[in-house]
Amino acid sequence: MSDSLFWTIETGKPATTQTPQFADAAEACAWLTSVDSELRGALHRHGALFLRGLPVHDVDDFAKVRDVLVPRRTPYREKATPRSTYGNEVYSSTDLPPNQAIRMHNENSYTLTFPGLLLFGCLTAPEEGGATPVADCREVLRLLPADLVERMRTAGWVLTRNYSEHISLDWRTAFATEHREDVEKYCEDNLLSCEWSDSGALRTRQLRPGIIHHPETGEGVWFNHMAFWNSWSLDEEVRETLQDEFGVDGLPFETTLGDGKPLTREDIETINAAYEAATLRRNWQPGDIMLVDNVLATHGRDPFRGDRRIVVAMGDPVALEECRPTVAPAGEEQAA
Repeated sequence: MSDSLFWTIETGKPATTQTPQFADAAEACAWLTSVDSELRGALHRHGALFLRGLPVHDVDDFAKVRDVLVPRRTPYREKATPRSTYGNEVYSSTDLPPNQAIRMHNENSYTLTFPGLLLFGCLTAPEEGGATPVADCREVLRLLPADLVERMRTAGWVLTRNYSEHISLDWRTAFATEHREDVEKYCEDNLLSCEWSDSGALRTRQLRPGIIHHPETGEGVWFNHMAFWNSWSLDEEVRETLQDEFGVDGLPFETTLGDGKPLTREDIETINAAYEAATLRRNWQPGDIMLVDNVLATHGRDPFRGDRRIVVAMGDPVALEECRPTVAPAGEEQAA
């Protein structure tokens, strides 16, 4: 039945197919199984695929589709944003205020093992906005200036996190434990440096490569959270308020390149502009499914009005070492 797949390619929109009509999710899953190899080939070409017309009405329907498209699951490690769980490893998309845009990022780009595939499903479409935009990381890499790419290629990027109950997530939630020794063991095993303050607050740092290669296609991609969590990406008033409250070293998240040279506002604006130039989006309708190759494509969220219920599942775990990273991961940047 693979000849039933036809991809619509429109400017500014992800590759989309209108699926046949099915009586129920079980019938749809049998069809998805029959076209699996063609879906994988299209995913490698486009980075993200939008499937419209499937009978996905609730979490159980979504989980059935997930078990076909993303059969191997990936846990959510080093949690950074609030999510709701619906059971069976199906989650809400990030639970942040609807007026807040979520910038482009590759899921768990800062961990040593991350999901290779993401699956999004629309159970309730918002009245306005609320798309889940995607951007091809191969195109982002091509759009960035050579000097910035070379800095990332040779030095990687550094993420510093300060865990707090007042803003972002506290360390107990982020690491899913009540015990400091569990956090310290995780950090040791996963190449993070960690430091406890006298008050019991936690700070972690980790050096990660920002350019890797897809484990199957071998293509180089821009793969990181560097602009996503850099203070220059914040609204100016928000940035100044946070710095006044917590100090420049106390922000919940901050990023730098591993070469020790500071990132400028212009550097971050250049990265965000590259993401925007490569961005594709399609407004959600109930039943829509989007399959994303997490190495080949970033994702984000547009602001919205009205009820919005987008569920997500992660799977097909990929180890960083399988992706020919240009910089070895470590707990700290290396001294020059």
